[in-house]
Amino acid sequence: MSRAASSRPQLIVYATRRHYGCVMATTRDPQLLRLLTPPELRAWRGMLRAHAALAKALDAQLENEHGLQLSSYEVLMYLADAEDERMRMCDLASTILLSRSGLTRLVDRLQREGLLERVACDDDARGAFAKLTPAGREKLRAARATHLAGVRAMFLDLFSPEELEMLGGAWERVLQTTGWGCCKT
Repeated sequence: MSRAASSRPQLIVYATRRHYGCVMATTRDPQLLRLLTPPELRAWRGMLRAHAALAKALDAQLENEHGLQLSSYEVLMYLADAEDERMRMCDLASTILLSRSGLTRLVDRLQREGLLERVACDDDARGAFAKLTPAGREKLRAARATHLAGVRAMFLDLFSPEELEMLGGAWERVLQTTGWGCCKT
């Protein structure tokens, strides 16, 4: 090994599984801090801004036209698409990217509004299903056209089919790396 190579500080990366199974990488040497390049920063900030702006605009549309928050719409949509219009609470939390406590509060509110109900899980006394009610199905039916029109106008129509395919693959890679997915039973 050359003298120059041996005098360079070694990158020490500590990778651990923490918080939702996500791999976290850190270094203890501030000299080894890798700042984002301008293209990396543009991509990262662009994704954050686009997500925040889209979520805020879609939420406002649903709230104004149907009195329904985007997070509530998502829960109702996933339940409607699930077998028997029900999902285990932990699977639902993973699917909509909420903590279990966050989902519990949301489900409590939707249950008070009569849009879903909790159903006991036969094979797990501690588990519960969230199940769509007829009122929830009707609320979703009314809101779905508004939501889909907003998604198309503000996102999908901006991209070619090839770009959408590429974006879908990119998001799948990101989600695999972060460890988000169904709960472990």
